[in-house]
Amino acid sequence: MLTAVAIAVAAALPHRAEAQARPADHVIVVSIDGLRPEFYLEHRWPAPMIQTMAVEGAHARKVRGVTPTVTYPSHTTIVTGALPARHGVTNNRPFEAGGESGLWFMESDSIRVPAIWDAVGAAGLTSGGVSWPVSAGSAIDFNVPEFWSVSGREGELTGIAANVAALRSRTTPRGLLAEIERESLGPFPDFYWGRNRSREDAVGAMVGHIIEKHRPNLLLVHLNQTDYHQHAEGREHSEVRLAVATVDRAIARMVEATRRAGIADRTAFIVTGDHGFVDVDTRVAPNVWLVEAGLHEDRPDRGEWRAAFHPAGGSAFLRLRDPDDFAAVAEVRRTLEALPPGIRALFRVVERDELDERGADLDSPLALAAVPGVNLIGDTSGEAVQPGSGGAHGYFPDLEEIHTGFVAWGAGVAAGRTVPLMGLVDIAPVIAALLDLDFEAPDGVLRPGILSAGDGR
Repeated sequence: MLTAVAIAVAAALPHRAEAQARPADHVIVVSIDGLRPEFYLEHRWPAPMIQTMAVEGAHARKVRGVTPTVTYPSHTTIVTGALPARHGVTNNRPFEAGGESGLWFMESDSIRVPAIWDAVGAAGLTSGGVSWPVSAGSAIDFNVPEFWSVSGREGELTGIAANVAALRSRTTPRGLLAEIERESLGPFPDFYWGRNRSREDAVGAMVGHIIEKHRPNLLLVHLNQTDYHQHAEGREHSEVRLAVATVDRAIARMVEATRRAGIADRTAFIVTGDHGFVDVDTRVAPNVWLVEAGLHEDRPDRGEWRAAFHPAGGSAFLRLRDPDDFAAVAEVRRTLEALPPGIRALFRVVERDELDERGADLDSPLALAAVPGVNLIGDTSGEAVQPGSGGAHGYFPDLEEIHTGFVAWGAGVAAGRTVPLMGLVDIAPVIAALLDLDFEAPDGVLRPGILSAGDGR
């Protein structure tokens, strides 16, 4: 009898050791779109949950983003540890030679390198996602991706109904969204897309359901109302404060869900963002200059174009119809150099060598980097320089206001630690270390001091 017991205990020991080797059994990554470090560093912002996490756990005073500092490349960097030139998602929208159709980088097959969810699956663990960009069709087990109908029509459905139908078709497993509606959320809300703070309450309910019912080892969540309101009102408006309070409440709801699920003591939270924000006073449409130079036509399909700027807010990337049309590049340079000095001072021309150093769009021979306060847009008609308002991002990541943030809290995380500066590329290594995954972040490193010393990291 004792021999049988000893054999049983011995057989169990490797599994126990393996479980103990993992600093956290569950990691919940919450991306707050437009997160600025002051939201958790300064108590004037109504974010008690995130601020508590920052004090009790580890946080960065600032996080350097990627080029350009826009949502989809940034979120792809978070889950790959790779820069945009390597992972392939170089803007929110792919450049379309025949004119913009409304297409975004929503499908995960745009990602050219392994993502953290691939490593989770390879380790025999499970993953979940709610509104995570560029995750449709991915290997995430329980996934309600960020997705909508590009055409605005799904069969006989149009508008919001078409968006909901499109989202259902891309949710995995297929009945997950119906399950969430039936058991936790109620009918899917019309306000899920667009500027409405109640959207984050819906996301909180969806995430809570996945935590309590499915308990994935990795859960990726995207909250976006802070982005919408900073675009509309700028950095310091009261509506932004309300949006911050709303996302903080949603995160608190997720924490409560881990307690109800009985996994709170084995769960680590990572709260991060994709970019900061800059107040805007001027809009510049560089494609207007290309139309005037005969390099582009003022038509939705671009007409007989040779060169076009692909805008990203605080930056714009030159694309060529013929990649070998060096004469077109030279004409673009002459056009920009001929501008009045006051207009020329609104941006700088960034050469290919610098774009390579930054890991930016491989298909652009040059780019424009706007000065703070200038938002680059894609218009091909009207005034090239116009008054602007609200806020923007997409600037090169050197700018102080464009830095985002990072907070880690919970299982496996060091207490009361501050990292002065880290990169967005350095977040995937933290996730991998917490879950003890075999994952290589090609452009990121695990910053010392984030994980607790007892985990040997």
